[in-house]
Amino acid sequence: MIAGSGLPAFFRLERFDELDSTNEELKRRAAAGAAAGTLVWARSQSAGRGRRGRPWTSPPGNLYMSILLRPECGAGAAAQLGFAAALAVGEAVAPLLPASAGLAYKWPNDVLVGGRKISGILLESQAAGEGRLDWVVVGIGVNLASFPETSDYPATSLVAAGATPVSLEALLKAVAGRFLVWYERWLAEGFAPLRRAWLARAYGVGERVRVRLADGESTGRFAGLDEEGALLLEDGPTRRRIAAGDVFPAVR
Repeated sequence: MIAGSGLPAFFRLERFDELDSTNEELKRRAAAGAAAGTLVWARSQSAGRGRRGRPWTSPPGNLYMSILLRPECGAGAAAQLGFAAALAVGEAVAPLLPASAGLAYKWPNDVLVGGRKISGILLESQAAGEGRLDWVVVGIGVNLASFPETSDYPATSLVAAGATPVSLEALLKAVAGRFLVWYERWLAEGFAPLRRAWLARAYGVGERVRVRLADGESTGRFAGLDEEGALLLEDGPTRRRIAAGDVFPAVR
């Protein structure tokens, strides 16, 4: 840990004024042998990315961070760390928001306030052979001061949502600290406690939703998560397990 960072000893903080992408920087460091717990934080990004390669607008004033992990697991289990990151963001920002803010988690790894996206999470990994992983990078972006006016899903920021003012440094510490709590619990107890906590604030559970897939869209009732974190979509008597996609309100 860099002296004065205020982070738990698990983390080693690397600060930058600007990067192409905190995920890209950390992937380069992971390939060079960086230790688990390396945390890259940039005040802005010139080529930030979201899921499926979508651009992530990254002006100064928002939080852009990535955490390197080296868990002994396969890629499917590692995807559950997106839920740990969402819980960490939610627990970090909840005390700052008005009670009526409507904090929710949108599958698979977004955080909403008042139905609008305030945070996105991007997991990337490298295989080590025999179904195991060498490393996982957990990228987290939180809209603190600003948000994009045009995006695939309506967005907002902590400032726009009426949050108590907070510095980037304090938000970084809060998110990292809560992430470590959930990561250690995941290592010790598996996905079940994360699943319960996430579902308690899940967006759209029990309601009809539209799921954008790589090859089209499906609509049905969001029936919850299975034991591995996949979305369960019901359409009449049919229940479908969806491992990857994007959730939107159903077209009325």
